[in-house]
Amino acid sequence: MTLVIAHRGSAGTHPENTMEAFIAAKEFGADGIELDVHLTLDGKIAVIHDSTVDRTTNGTGSVKDFTLSELKELKANYHYKHFFKQASRVPTLLEVFEWMAGNKLICNIELKNNEIPYEGLEEKVIALIKKFRYEKRILISSFNHYSLVYVRKLCPELETAPLYKDIIYKPWEYAKSINSSGIHPKFTAVSDTIIKATLDNGIAVRPYTVNKEREMKRLFQLNCSAIITDYPEKAVKLRGK
Repeated sequence: MTLVIAHRGSAGTHPENTMEAFIAAKEFGADGIELDVHLTLDGKIAVIHDSTVDRTTNGTGSVKDFTLSELKELKANYHYKHFFKQASRVPTLLEVFEWMAGNKLICNIELKNNEIPYEGLEEKVIALIKKFRYEKRILISSFNHYSLVYVRKLCPELETAPLYKDIIYKPWEYAKSINSSGIHPKFTAVSDTIIKATLDNGIAVRPYTVNKEREMKRLFQLNCSAIITDYPEKAVKLRGK
């Protein structure tokens, strides 16, 4: 069965990368959530997509220049008109993991170190995973494929998957070359033939960001390993049919 992974939580209906979005994804029946992590000025693991806070909060500046307490003062739902009744906050990975103790969701963590080389990000994330014993519930992805190799070196039991936007020749061979057991391509970068060949070679395929019904149907019919979508409720209902 193709799993449904909620991209930044239920980002199509809720403020992305907030606890509200993750809780909604669980309520909609998603099998897992996807989130993004950066390091704050004081070395805490913050869950936010961009390297700056400008797009998703009422603040301005780089995440790396905020302490966690300063980041917590920002409204993470500031640009979402329907979520003004109470302020959403930028969560930490610790907060998400504490919430996950009450459910069985898997969690795809994207390391956002392809633009900013956060020193120690891999070690901090792995330490937290081990603290909660979530090794079997976590997928680590990144556009920084060197980072994925390093993650596997530090923690061989963790599953990793390279993110990429453009077509790759024999992606199953590339995944194996960096010791990954899956790939996370943009859905336009993988044809039916490539998906089938990759799966036949024992590599999981989890395309992003699959929001249109016709693409969801295509991937469900191919028995793709998972889809990463902003609309988990729509995907779960469609899968059920």
